[in-house]
Amino acid sequence: YRSGRQLSQLAAAAMTQLPQVLVNIPVTARRPDIAAELAAEIAAAQAELGETGRILIRPSGTESLVRVMVEAATAQQARATADHLAALIR
Repeated sequence: YRSGRQLSQLAAAAMTQLPQVLVNIPVTARRPDIAAELAAEIAAAQAELGETGRILIRPSGTESLVRVMVEAATAQQARATADHLAALIR
């Protein structure tokens, strides 16, 4: 409260929110090493996104799913990247 502003106001000033896409891919068998299996493809996609993007691929801990999350400068770019990586997993 030293600044007199709410935490949400301070956070909004310090952070830039990017469009985020989450795709859940059903799998028949658990794939704990999926990110390692796709390391080259993930690195290439990350290079296309540049400094503003982020990719997270991980197996669900409770369901037979692999989760693909992508943040990018635009919603279109996030969707295209997530769909591309999801297609590789399928």
